[in-house]
Amino acid sequence: MTHTHQHTHHSNSDHHPDNGHGGHQEPSDRGQAEILDLDAEVLAEHTASITASLPLTSEPRHIVDLGCGTGAGTFTLLERFSDAHVTAVDTSASHLQLLREKAYARGIQERVRTVQADLDNNDWPELGQPDLMWASASMHHMANPDRALRNVRELLAPGGLFAVVELAGVPRFLPAGAPESRPGLEERAHAATNQFHAEHVPHRGADWGPMLTTAGFTVEDERTLTVNIEGARSEAIGRYAYGILQRIRSVAAPALSPEDLAALDELLDTSSPNSLLRREDLAIRTERTVWAARRT
Repeated sequence: MTHTHQHTHHSNSDHHPDNGHGGHQEPSDRGQAEILDLDAEVLAEHTASITASLPLTSEPRHIVDLGCGTGAGTFTLLERFSDAHVTAVDTSASHLQLLREKAYARGIQERVRTVQADLDNNDWPELGQPDLMWASASMHHMANPDRALRNVRELLAPGGLFAVVELAGVPRFLPAGAPESRPGLEERAHAATNQFHAEHVPHRGADWGPMLTTAGFTVEDERTLTVNIEGARSEAIGRYAYGILQRIRSVAAPALSPEDLAALDELLDTSSPNSLLRREDLAIRTERTVWAARRT
């Protein structure tokens, strides 16, 4: 198993306080879909680099995207593997509808099958026998991840690959000294959500390597990639930061001081000269870890 640390920089590049595809505490499917689409846009090149580095022994023909959301991974995989078709699985009917609309707009609807399913159920729907299964920012939402991993192993074709991609928490956007009125506000807001995440998303930040091994996989690659995307290179980063910090506020507000809450509200006030949408010093800073595990 290799451990690779890469620093990546993207111009327009697929994990809210937590934006995975399990639906935890999101105000609406529509609001979550907006975040997922922005997530896909700002991290597109990064996601493509992950698919290109998977330790595949042959080109996959059938891929299953578990917790597909609005299709960030699905379309990256379809572009990377031109002869493949993807079965996209999610709990949200509206997310799947958006994914289908995107597939039709791109003229690749015949290469996409959508399946609405709750992957916390023990009996999964018929998904065929894929060569590759992909789970980006979705496994940590599973109520019983050990059982889900066993289900994945049973589905995969012999020798097939399972790729688990997880963000190391929620991205950071503001420089250390910002905002000027309350430096360090972003870190305090994140800290205020820790108890919520511990209760509602206990597997966030988990090391999936040992769990994959216990489930009968051979982990062939594990790598952590550093994401550092300058906001000046993409207008979408401001909207992405706004959407995520808006969701963080809904959880963090009771634990923040009145001064911190007022400063956060000013960042989220689109009419304020200090609005996130007007800042030119934003960046996406986070890490993603990728586990590539073989069914042997």
